[in-house]
Amino acid sequence: MAVVISLGGSLINGMGSIDRKFLKQFRDIVLKGGEELGIVTGGGKVARDYASAAREFCGNNFVADEVAVAGTRLNAALVVSLLRGTAYPRVFRDFEKAAGALGGHRIVVMGGTVPGITTDTDSVLLAEAVGAKRVVNLSNVAGVYDSDPKTNPSAKKFDRMTHAQLVEMAQKYDQRMPGTNFVFDVVACKLAARSGLELHFVGGKNIKDLGNAIKGKRHAGTIVGAP
Repeated sequence: MAVVISLGGSLINGMGSIDRKFLKQFRDIVLKGGEELGIVTGGGKVARDYASAAREFCGNNFVADEVAVAGTRLNAALVVSLLRGTAYPRVFRDFEKAAGALGGHRIVVMGGTVPGITTDTDSVLLAEAVGAKRVVNLSNVAGVYDSDPKTNPSAKKFDRMTHAQLVEMAQKYDQRMPGTNFVFDVVACKLAARSGLELHFVGGKNIKDLGNAIKGKRHAGTIVGAP
């Protein structure tokens, strides 16, 4: 059964330059496992900076989101090049087409889809489209915390949560704006809950845990909705 990975743009180009070392480690893990994978890439600093500039220039959030989506697709194209020979050689913009291609290719890659929809939500929608059992969220945050660990050194990380607990936290912290601190947006949380998807939150610094998360095994991050 396929697994979807939501690959945070902060890990691809978090400081405005491409993290080649991380991406090579990511490649080694996903190619070693043998699972069918859908990968959805976030935008990172490039998407945030361009969206911010577009918003300043025209004062239009829809246009700013369009620019941010383009940034996510640039990252997706980079990941396609990283996985050349195994992944489908183009970036998908359509969930059904991506799902259809997964039978002939072990890995398909998407960026963002439409303005106003985050790549968290895109990841869950792709998981529903391909009939995946789990989504692995790989970001610069090591799991789900009761507050922002970047500003609160005493923040508590959860090892396991229910979907209801995750949705409650997302509703509290997700402001529906780029740069929101909560690790997964509220729409994605609700969609995952309706389909009973396992969610696995893994930090990029614990990249070796990615293989366990893909297989649904225990890791150092947070697991949501698993029995």
